Amino acid sequence: MSHLILGLSLIYLGLLFAVAYFGERHAARWSKSRLAPTVYALSLAIYCTTWTFYGSVGRAVTSGLDFALIYVGPVLVIVFATPLMQRIVTLAKGQNVTSIADFLGARYGRSRGVAVLATLIAVTGAMPYIALQLQAVSFSFAALSGHDGGIGPLNADLPPWLDAAFLVALLMAAFTILFGVRHIQASEQHRGMMLAIGMESLVKLCAFLAAGIFVVWHMFDGPADLVAKAQAISGTAKLVHFGPNANWLSITALSGFAFLCLPRQFHVAVVEHAQKGSLKTARWLFPLYLLLINIFVVPIAMAGQVRFGASGVPDTFVLSLPLSAGADWLTALVFIGGLSAATSMVAVACMALSGMVGNELVMPWLLRRRHDDANLGELAFTVRRIAVVVILLAAYAYYKTIAGLLPLATIGLISFSAVANFAPALLIGLYWRRAHRHGAIAGLVGGFSVWLWAILWPSMHANEISPLPDWGVLAWFDPLQRGFVVALLVNISLLVLVSLLARHGTRDHQQAAAFAGGDTVERAKAVPATPKDELQNLRDLAARFLGPERAEEAFRDQRLS
Repeated sequence: MSHLILGLSLIYLGLLFAVAYFGERHAARWSKSRLAPTVYALSLAIYCTTWTFYGSVGRAVTSGLDFALIYVGPVLVIVFATPLMQRIVTLAKGQNVTSIADFLGARYGRSRGVAVLATLIAVTGAMPYIALQLQAVSFSFAALSGHDGGIGPLNADLPPWLDAAFLVALLMAAFTILFGVRHIQASEQHRGMMLAIGMESLVKLCAFLAAGIFVVWHMFDGPADLVAKAQAISGTAKLVHFGPNANWLSITALSGFAFLCLPRQFHVAVVEHAQKGSLKTARWLFPLYLLLINIFVVPIAMAGQVRFGASGVPDTFVLSLPLSAGADWLTALVFIGGLSAATSMVAVACMALSGMVGNELVMPWLLRRRHDDANLGELAFTVRRIAVVVILLAAYAYYKTIAGLLPLATIGLISFSAVANFAPALLIGLYWRRAHRHGAIAGLVGGFSVWLWAILWPSMHANEISPLPDWGVLAWFDPLQRGFVVALLVNISLLVLVSLLARHGTRDHQQAAAFAGGDTVERAKAVPATPKDELQNLRDLAARFLGPERAEEAFRDQRLS
């Protein structure tokens, strides 16, 4: 059975290779057609990872309707903050931005310090999320092999070469390198990969809908029969319990921040944005997608509790229900849907993160020590490819550490809380000119330190998260949300306070005006670049890699006219 599952995975990943190759070869044709905005909207659905595909049902079983809050935040952003997203896209294109770290660095005086710190936070924060995908793939392999208990102690001691998660990680690395690290320019759009990601979004949606329809109308005689049998089981009432609390507000804010700040979301929403009408299409198509992929979460959760009782593993209900009914074809489709959810997230995340690591960390360090740039292009390729492999291996190591300790949804929230530290610097920087790079660095360091201490470190040792005391208002939140709230307050406070105390230089004023100056962006786009502007851009680019001192020395003999 395990060999059949692995063979099915290889066939599907081969199909992805074929779609990506076709999309790359014919990018000039389809990327300018009416299909492009739809592909763009579907690519945003990489937000729906295995957390959505498997973990939403698990969270619904334990926490009720608050599973839906993970999607309320993104819907509010895409529907009501479209002008904000369009502004970010416009600024990113005008500033030649390649990543969320690059965007923050450009806003704060083209500061390498801000960009480097953002890169370190992004990579560290992504580890739990990529590990989540590996854990989901691993327990789906285990379930199909006859181990309903998932991974846990059963597979925890497997050597890597026998671990399904490790093999899938290697396949994901190969896919990312072949179609996500093909060009030197990190800002170049990856049309082939985006077409494959759009197809994966359709596959996981169809798989989940098929599972829901099968469970409700084949395993049961419709919704009424399912609800009647679920009511006879103790504990199912909380599945439809509606009891708003402070956690609802914090989870909604957290998911909205993550939708804007996750490196993979920033890449598909901003870097891959090509047509003006794309956001308009995404404004209705993306919320519709989220509605459809969640419409059967509660019915599947009810059916799982009726079918398996207390012995079932909620995170596996989507897969184990059709498997228990003998629907082999549907079980295979659901497995492929989960694999799609994992692959799309990991591929784009590793592509975005490898570009950040290469541009902000490794290449500047190497260039300061090398004077021979004859093989600079190949060196950049190599750095990014190695970064993809290292990121996936680090995520695999984290997965082996936390295997079976935490539900999928909790692991996802850990990563969300990390990248949410970008939100104050991003949003405040777009509207407050006095926001300074020293304030941004202080806020990022403060908020991330709280995340490390109160969220990440406890997650690697036990189920209980956050050593923060439940005093006063903090008692309104659960432990993980308590850590997020405190990190956010520390971040904002340090950003504002240090910015007010900092001295602003010429570069700070220039970039603040470009990002927070209203129609200044549009006026700047309308003015053709002068030789002085072009030389200054070259100086800025050199400073990113060589540092301000060496860049100034290199341009010392150039006269600005």
